Amino acid sequence: MFERVITQPDNYEPFLLSQGIKFGDLLFISGQAGAGDDGKIVDGGFRAQGEQAFANLARALEAGGSSLKDVIKVTIFVTDMGNFSEVVELRRRFFSAPYPADTIAEIKALYDPRAMIEIEAIAAVRAGGER
Repeated sequence: MFERVITQPDNYEPFLLSQGIKFGDLLFISGQAGAGDDGKIVDGGFRAQGEQAFANLARALEAGGSSLKDVIKVTIFVTDMGNFSEVVELRRRFFSAPYPADTIAEIKALYDPRAMIEIEAIAAVRAGGER
């Protein structure tokens, strides 16, 4: 049975998307961009957007009973692969060994022309809330 993951605020609802879906012991998190609680892309460039995207990812994971430590697979979309070294630094800051499997892809655009990064993840849900 599927269980919808909802965070507050839920900037995804107007677009008919779920923040995430829990299925058994797995949690599938929709792409998280560098948008603040108001739904607008944060100022400060790629690094600020990346930090916000990881914070949004962490919030969605926690709402689904998981955490950044439980991420199995992550896909990171960037609009400029010139920011690759920043992505590595963000991964170093927010993940720890064993690091999750990862795909990093440059794409032409994201849902908002100002958005430069979006992160989606698959994570384990620990029994009894262990994280």
